[in-house]
Amino acid sequence: MRHLLPLRYIDAVARTGSIRKAAETLAITSTALNRRILAMEEELGEQIFERLPRGVRLSAAGEILLHHIRVQLSDMERVKSQIADLSGERRGHVAIACSQALLPYFLPEQIATYRGTHPAVTFGIHLRDRDDAEQALVDHSADLALVFEPVRLSELETLLTVRQTVHAVMRTDHSLAQQANVRLRDCLRHPIALPTAPYGVRNLLEAAVARSSQRLQPAVESDSFEFLRHQALTENILTFQIAIGLPATDDGSGLTSRPIDPRDAPPGTLFVCQLRGRILPVATARFASQMLATFCERFECE
Repeated sequence: MRHLLPLRYIDAVARTGSIRKAAETLAITSTALNRRILAMEEELGEQIFERLPRGVRLSAAGEILLHHIRVQLSDMERVKSQIADLSGERRGHVAIACSQALLPYFLPEQIATYRGTHPAVTFGIHLRDRDDAEQALVDHSADLALVFEPVRLSELETLLTVRQTVHAVMRTDHSLAQQANVRLRDCLRHPIALPTAPYGVRNLLEAAVARSSQRLQPAVESDSFEFLRHQALTENILTFQIAIGLPATDDGSGLTSRPIDPRDAPPGTLFVCQLRGRILPVATARFASQMLATFCERFECE
């Protein structure tokens, strides 16, 4: 939509923090983009961006304008999606902000299933921690957020909560792999690799040991669950993950997992959220329905 181009220009500059970088993504010259911004600033009677030695940042007026822009762009995507549905050809773009656990298995499978029926729908999957995922809904840079452990913002509507058991992840030849489930105290007798403090899995384990005389003494820490999996495979060391971040069947990687006894580490909660009061585009709403149904087939949901 041509009338939305000026709005997309402002949005692109705000995302990149640079007129030059935004111009590259928009396929126009930085001089032309700067002229467009100056014209909008003159029309508003306020600066949208503060010019810095390296790049730009939004002014107070720019923050207000950007929120309006993202609402407008989001609403247009919803309208386009509804119009496309009239012809029986579903189109649209689904933007999701989520934690790492959703990336390896669950979301790729869900997107492949959905696009198998609706190949014209595109997806943007953005790795965000809980606070950033929630903020992405508020600023309309994401349609849905999937975050582990409590949601904080009152602007969010919870579509579903999914109980998630903590699992110990290990090599198939690890001594604990012979058990159906494991006690946390037995895990802590072995070298362990843990996610860093901000992550929900680490918080659940910290809370579990706080109720006992045990201590978490990781040999390795990382903010990458992919790294932790590889470390478990390479060193025959234990790491931990919630159920959604694990393959549904043996994937031939040489790793396996065992649930930790809930008496030691109670399950955590995965939240599926959207912005309160927002009407989602058709493609996003249908994809959300597919995900919710799958969650409830596989896990305990509320």
